[in-house]
Amino acid sequence: MGKLQSWLLPAILSLAGCNNLVTADEPEDLRAEFIQTQIENGFSRAEIESFLGKARRNQAVLDAISRPWEAKPWFQYAPIFLTEKRLQAGLDFWRLHQKAITRAANEFQVDPQIIVAIIGIETFYGQYMGTYPVIDALYTLGFYYPPRATFFRSELAQLMLLAREEQLELAELKGSYAGAMGYGQFIPSSYRHYAVDFDANGKRELMNSPVDAIGSVASYFHRHGWQRGAAVALPLANAGTHAPKTKAWAGEKPGLKVADILSPELSLTSSQDLDVSQSALLIALEQEEHVDYWLGLNNFYVITRYNRSPLYAMAVYQFSQQLKERHANPY
Repeated sequence: MGKLQSWLLPAILSLAGCNNLVTADEPEDLRAEFIQTQIENGFSRAEIESFLGKARRNQAVLDAISRPWEAKPWFQYAPIFLTEKRLQAGLDFWRLHQKAITRAANEFQVDPQIIVAIIGIETFYGQYMGTYPVIDALYTLGFYYPPRATFFRSELAQLMLLAREEQLELAELKGSYAGAMGYGQFIPSSYRHYAVDFDANGKRELMNSPVDAIGSVASYFHRHGWQRGAAVALPLANAGTHAPKTKAWAGEKPGLKVADILSPELSLTSSQDLDVSQSALLIALEQEEHVDYWLGLNNFYVITRYNRSPLYAMAVYQFSQQLKERHANPY
């Protein structure tokens, strides 16, 4: 969740070179709307004014959101994440936290390699959790980034609630340019709704407790419908000379079934029993000289609930497979 979600990309691309949409002054009508929302959430006007007084417009946030990694083609995107260094760090993390990962996998019925992969892709196991003040990131995007201002103001409101509930020091919260924080890069609403106190110390500490992060990632996947042991994505063979007739998935709500995607021209690379009535996505991965196609199943879609980019989800899946193989066969 720390990386930019793909539903932001069309708006970002349309804004290229359009800096006139970002103003220097805080829109008073949006401020008034935010204050009213937080009054309804039980805060006093003085508390809200104090909260907003701690936030600063950060141009670096606006610059960063205009350069999302997910805008890259797959052949440039994948090497950023699928590295031997990240794999070794993941195996070390898995060994160090074996007990917590196994417990989370069993309690939430989520494959352990997915839990490890998410934390590795998001923050390199806590090494890169972000340097932007979370309150500044959400404030800047909520008031000065028109394409998704409503969403980010909502997350700013969630941050205020989260800080009150968890007794968090706003000045100490650092994260991504999109306001995601901690080992698993949870945005405030996800933190409030899905985080768990997995180390049982009375606090949900996603910034400082890898055990809480492990449990919280598993909780998130469980709540979004992950099916342990089920297939995630299957490679397809394209026997045609043209692109498939089925449109590649780009973040919208799934509307296709396996039977809508498979054809004589686009088939599974290895024969297997598959329920063709189940929901599915067509994933297109741009290589330098061709396009690879994959069949994305329910678990693939669940990964995209964490970050809606199909590239992100495929990186998580392929990394999880590397982790699973090497963890089972370390030598």
